Amino acid sequence: MATYLYRLGGWSFENRRKVLLAWLLLLGVVGFSALIFSGRTSEKFDVPGTESQEAQQLLEHKFPEASGAYARVVYEAPAGEKLTDPGNRNAIKASVTMARKAKDVMMVIDPFTAHALSTDRRIAYTDVLYPVPSDEIDKAARDELASVAGPARDAGLTVEFGGRLVTNDKSSNSESVGLMLGYAVLAITLASLLAAGMPLLTAILGVAIGIAGLTALTGVIDMSDVAPTLATMLGLAVGIDYALFILSRHRQNLADGLELRESAAQATATAGSAVVFAGLTVIIALVGLTVINIPFLTIMGLAAAATVAIAVLIALTLLPALLGFAGGRVIRVNRVLAYRPSRKPVHGDTVSVRWARFVTTHRLPVLLAGLALLGSIAIPALHMKLGLPDDGSWPKSTTERRAYDLLAKGFGPGFNGPLTIVVDAPNSSVPRQKEIATAVSRGLEELAGVAAVSPPMHNEAGDVTVVSVTPTSGPASGATNDLVSLIRKRADQIPAEEKIHGYVTGTTALNIDTSARLSAALPSYIAVVVGLALLLLTVVFRSVWVPVKAAAGFLLSIASSMGIVVWIFQDGHLAGLFDVAQTGPVVSFLPVLLIAILFGLAMDYEVFLVSRMRESFVHTGKARESVVTGFGQSGRVVTAAALIMTGVFAAFVLDIDPVVKSIALSLACGVLIDAFVVRMTLVPAVMVMLGKNAWWLPQRVDRRLPDVDIEGARLLAHLAEPARP
Repeated sequence: MATYLYRLGGWSFENRRKVLLAWLLLLGVVGFSALIFSGRTSEKFDVPGTESQEAQQLLEHKFPEASGAYARVVYEAPAGEKLTDPGNRNAIKASVTMARKAKDVMMVIDPFTAHALSTDRRIAYTDVLYPVPSDEIDKAARDELASVAGPARDAGLTVEFGGRLVTNDKSSNSESVGLMLGYAVLAITLASLLAAGMPLLTAILGVAIGIAGLTALTGVIDMSDVAPTLATMLGLAVGIDYALFILSRHRQNLADGLELRESAAQATATAGSAVVFAGLTVIIALVGLTVINIPFLTIMGLAAAATVAIAVLIALTLLPALLGFAGGRVIRVNRVLAYRPSRKPVHGDTVSVRWARFVTTHRLPVLLAGLALLGSIAIPALHMKLGLPDDGSWPKSTTERRAYDLLAKGFGPGFNGPLTIVVDAPNSSVPRQKEIATAVSRGLEELAGVAAVSPPMHNEAGDVTVVSVTPTSGPASGATNDLVSLIRKRADQIPAEEKIHGYVTGTTALNIDTSARLSAALPSYIAVVVGLALLLLTVVFRSVWVPVKAAAGFLLSIASSMGIVVWIFQDGHLAGLFDVAQTGPVVSFLPVLLIAILFGLAMDYEVFLVSRMRESFVHTGKARESVVTGFGQSGRVVTAAALIMTGVFAAFVLDIDPVVKSIALSLACGVLIDAFVVRMTLVPAVMVMLGKNAWWLPQRVDRRLPDVDIEGARLLAHLAEPARP
């Protein structure tokens, strides 16, 4: 592989104008496609094969009026007033009339005729029903819905919207903050403004192409609204890091006296090989999410994987072209950035070498201290609960959260998480259908944890009955989960000869089913990822113990990262610092997603650190000295790369979306822990303790494994040979 990358890097350097033009042309084509074919992203988290999803499909087929989107308009009277006062009543009537005339609206429920008022008459709600799903409602219809608040607000009422059709502006400047942090770290590390700008330029171009492509695909596939943000977050982080590795090797080659073109080609061949391997591990882990068979998670994984693939291709082609444009200026240092206080010159080891010597000298205490630290951080993960966020998870600055709080205040916490009971009774007579509906309503009213049961609704054919159940507990409560299980258990007890099927669905039930499916899939997915890590690292390092050590470190990083997320988002510690609006279960797909992404990033640092150790061991045969030498050669670059990636992920913690916030924080903590505690502290300690045994591999296995030559040793040896006449 190194030979092919050597040719590719040299060709890109020589044909830099063609390469730059090709990437810019691709950006233009993909951007134009995004303008023409773009659609809307979806907030749905559907899970095929679950009971709640089956019920939704049944309603879409037999009772479409009950399966469309809805918005809930919530009104609150000022202190000392009631909504039943003549002026307030007329204002709400005018608002309801406007809603009935709004675009695409199928039905509007008047709060006064439907008795949708709180007991103190200060809070009421209006349900606006649509015949289509929320992702099929365009901006014009949403804008008309937002305008219905006008008459009520003019009368002095508070009006908020639930249902996610009318939302506040959720944009943030996370990308800009991440780029500024990355540029600062690059500038300090490379002591050059020109060199620091190259990784940023390539990363921005890669993310722009990736996001434009995803935007174009929204017109033909159902894409989660989190997928583009995840792709941006990951694309920026790996795009900067991959370019940094190749750029650093190029600058080192130039300092060693290589000619510009040869230096770029060799940097692409050596560091580029590691970039390809690191990128492939991330891509494979993300694509592996397809085996879980959850559509929204599959789309998220494929979208992020595509962005990572673009980052790898740009690092291997566009970066050598930019190095050709920069020429020798890439190694010039900025006087301000390179300034150091005047002091006596110190001739000795670098900081990386000194740290490596400290760790390897005190390896047992360092190892025990590191394991104790990670173990204590991971303890909260033992009581982790999984779920999906509801409107109560949004900040109080959003209309969804304010509507959520008003409904909980006026009607109880369970009102924000109603359960939809669907009874399918095909081929039943009309009297029998009415009898079934009456029995269902009475049975539900008798259950513990039920606050209210709505009157039954029937489809036109009369064979499907829908009942709405309001729990006494909130949607994220364990008591609500127990109520769903109890209702389903009662439905399962219906004799088969009755040919009656009962289902529990609705947003709350969908969230519960999604969390259960992901919890069940988590152990098998961990096994697949860890097995993949063992196989890949065995091929790369031709060792048994290095892969085992790497996989164990990866599991420690995952456990510690999840422990921090549980401690903050579920237990509520430091919630104010991170602007966590409301504590609750951890996002159900976060552990799987974190495993997929952090696996590739952890293997990234493992390769760049340990490959240098192996290279030194092959030349010297000295185990401890090889660990120190390899760490000294790669420690500074890996430190900068980890800081950049942590900074990019941490910038997205500023996002108000609770899903994005939790993903960003878990990735930032995971990278920080894996890079600095596991790879740069525990790995050198364990490698010295293993000694020469770290590189042991049975000869029978060694003969059967392919030699990927990740560091391009054979290529460099061939280039170093004197030319034959």
